[in-house]
Amino acid sequence: MYSIVLITGGSRGIGAATAKHLAKLGYAVCINYITNVIEANKVVTQIESDGGKAIAIQADVSNENDVIRLFNEIDSCLGRITHLVNNAGILLPQMRVTEMSAERINKVLTTNVTSYFLCCREAIKRMRNGGSIVNVSSAASRLGAPNEYVDYAASKGAIDTLTKGLSLEVASENIRVNCVRPGFIHTNMHSDGGEPDRIERVKNLIPLQRGGEPEEVAASIAFLLSNEASYITGSFVDLAGGK
Repeated sequence: MYSIVLITGGSRGIGAATAKHLAKLGYAVCINYITNVIEANKVVTQIESDGGKAIAIQADVSNENDVIRLFNEIDSCLGRITHLVNNAGILLPQMRVTEMSAERINKVLTTNVTSYFLCCREAIKRMRNGGSIVNVSSAASRLGAPNEYVDYAASKGAIDTLTKGLSLEVASENIRVNCVRPGFIHTNMHSDGGEPDRIERVKNLIPLQRGGEPEEVAASIAFLLSNEASYITGSFVDLAGGK
């Protein structure tokens, strides 16, 4: 039986890099996306051209009905998932807390936190013979992102707590739950925040003096999902260049 992995937010950035990496390791991959069908299909096409197995399914993973539909479609197309990478998330334009509206705060928290809970819930229901979950958090959960994205940082702090609590809750079921916390990674998310060249501005403050690549994060996710990490749960890998 082959491993089946769902990657939320898998059409770009860390999600797309992880999908390609896991496919090369023999996983059957489901790439979830919310609107970017063209990029999602590009990832599927590349995986298939390399001899891998992948499908793309549209769903807003912050919406409970969409999540239920997503998992039911995976059941039908691939089978019950054995692995989950919670990666979907948003970053809104830089702003101080004093300027944030309730609408913005709730959108960030629902997209970045509720989606992880819902996907974990549905995945665990299906992991009858054990499984592995990796949550993608952020170095912002440790650093706070003052004057820029405190709402985003707070959402990732919630993911850290989810990882720890859930790992203890399901350990006896042979389900492992771990977390990666990327720092400044070269993805389009910085453009979402209104500063495409943010890494260039801050790279001298990073001990390794550079931003990271999505493939570097993907490699750590793959390790935590794998049997090589069979005795690791409730743990965090910081990928922030020493920051």
